[in-house]
Amino acid sequence: MFEPAPLIDIPEDPVPPGAEASWYAGVGGVKLRAALFTPPGRGPARGSVVLSGGRTEPIEKYFETIRDFMDRGFVVLAHDWRGQGLSARELPDRLKGHARGYKAYLEDYRRLLNAYEERLPRPWIAVGHSMGGCLTLLALVSGEKRFAGAVLSAPMLGLALGRYTQLSAVALSRLSLTFGRAGRYMLGQAGSPFDETFEGNKLTHDERRFARFRAQLQANPDLATGGPTWGWIDFALKATAYLSHPERLRAVTVPVDILSAGEDEIVDNAAQAAAARNLPQGRLITVPGARHEILMETDDMRNFFLRVFDTLTGKAAPKPAGAPKPAPPPSAEPAPAASVPAPAAAAPKPTPAPTPTPAAAVKPAVKAARKPAAKKPAVAKPAAATAAAPKPAAASKPVAPPKPPAAKAAPKTAAAKPAAQKPAPSKVASKAAAPKATAPKAAAKPKASKPAAAPKPAAAPKPAAAKPAPKAVAKPAAKKPAVKPATAKAPAAAKPAATKKPAAAAKPSAAKKPAGKPASAKT
Repeated sequence: MFEPAPLIDIPEDPVPPGAEASWYAGVGGVKLRAALFTPPGRGPARGSVVLSGGRTEPIEKYFETIRDFMDRGFVVLAHDWRGQGLSARELPDRLKGHARGYKAYLEDYRRLLNAYEERLPRPWIAVGHSMGGCLTLLALVSGEKRFAGAVLSAPMLGLALGRYTQLSAVALSRLSLTFGRAGRYMLGQAGSPFDETFEGNKLTHDERRFARFRAQLQANPDLATGGPTWGWIDFALKATAYLSHPERLRAVTVPVDILSAGEDEIVDNAAQAAAARNLPQGRLITVPGARHEILMETDDMRNFFLRVFDTLTGKAAPKPAGAPKPAPPPSAEPAPAASVPAPAAAAPKPTPAPTPTPAAAVKPAVKAARKPAAKKPAVAKPAAATAAAPKPAAASKPVAPPKPPAAKAAPKTAAAKPAAQKPAPSKVASKAAAPKATAPKAAAKPKASKPAAAPKPAAAPKPAAAKPAPKAVAKPAAKKPAVKPATAKAPAAAKPAATKKPAAAAKPSAAKKPAGKPASAKT
C-alpha cells in the first residue's frame, strides 16, 4: 500500500529505530513524503503524535524530538509539507519556498491522516512548529475532530514583517499575484540556505543543533528550502487572518498549549497570546530568552516544550503504570498490623484500675451475686454506665475518707482467720450457697459473662468464701457505706454461732429485699 521513501542518515543524528518512510498522494496527485516511527519492544503505545514542521524543515530535522516522543511511549507520524523536504515542489526552482493558498495544505493533511489512521493508536496528539502550528490549528478550526489535544511551538499566527507593515505586505502580495509575480522572492529573501552561519541567526542559541541541520542539508541538498516568495507571503497572511477571528477559534474544544519564544523575530507573539485567550482550552506558555525554533534551542529552553508536552499528554494520554500501585499497600499493611497488637498486649490498664479501689473490689464480688452490671461496670467499662449512674456517688463516699486503706488490712485478716481456724463458716457458706443454687436468681446470674471477670481482680484462691460472707454484709453496705467494715465483722461472727438454718432462712428473704432496692435505684 505504501511506496517506500528514503530517510537521510548522518552520524551526528542517525535515523531513529522503528522508522518507516513512504510516499502518499496529495492534492493533484503530487508525491508527498511521510514517516512512521514505532517504539520497538515497548508494549502497547500510549497514543500517537502527528508532528508537522515549519517552513523549510524536513522530517530529518526532528529526529531528536521524535526520539523524545518515542521514549515517552508514543508512535510518531512526521511528514514533509508540499514545497519542502523531499515532497513535491511548487516551482521548478526547488529553493523557492512557494505556496498557492492554504486549502491544498489542509487537504494534504487530511489525506495524510486518512492514509495512516489504522496504524496510529489513539489518542492522537498534534504537534506543530511555526507554519506547521498554523496549519494544525487551521485543521482543528476546519473541523478535524480526531485529536485529543495539541502543542504548538511558536506557531505562525501572525508574521513579524520587519520593515513591512501589515497593510503594505498585504498590498504588495496582492499586486504580485495580480501581475503574475507570485513566484518571485519577497524582497530581501533571495539568500541561499547553504550560506547561512550561526553568528547572527534568528533561530536558535544552540550552535550544535544549528550545525547538525547544516550537515543534513549537505548530506542531501534536496532537503533545502530557501526564502519565501510573494505567493507564500500571500498564503501566510490569509491563513493568519482567518485564525484571527475569535468565533472560529472557539470551535476548537480540545486543549491547545501554545509556546511563545521570548526573543522571536519571525512570528508575532501578540497573535499567539490572542489565540490562547480565544481558545476554550487554550494556554500560553512563554519560553524566556528563546529564539524562534524552541525545539532546536539549548536544552534548558527546549525542556520547556517537553514539560508542557508531558503535562498535556499526562491528561490526554496517561501512562499505563498501574502495576506499581498495588505493591505499596501490602508493604504498608504489616506495619499497622504490628502496631495494633502492641496496644492490645499493653493491657496493663485493667490491672491498675482495681488497685486504686481495693474496697470496691470487694463490693463487686458482693453485688455480682445480685447484680453483675450494677457495680462492676463503674470500675472497668462505661458499658454499665446506665446502671451505675446512681451509684458513683455511693462509690465516691467510701473512697473519699481515709478508712478504705484500714479496711484493706481488716478484710485480709478476716479472710485469713475463717480460712485457717473455723471451717464452720465455710460449711455455713456452703449451706447458704446451696439454697441460693436452688434459687432461680443464682441460676440466672451466671448467664452474664461478667462474674468470670470478677475473680481476675480478686486473684484470691478462695473466691467462694469471699462471696457468701459479704452477702450477709450486703445489707449494712447498702444502708451505711461508712460503717461497712465494722458491721461486716459482727454479723459474720454471729451468724454461724447463733443460728444455722433459721438465719439462713431469714437471709434469703432479706436477700430478696436488696434485690428490689437496685431495681428502685434504676428507676
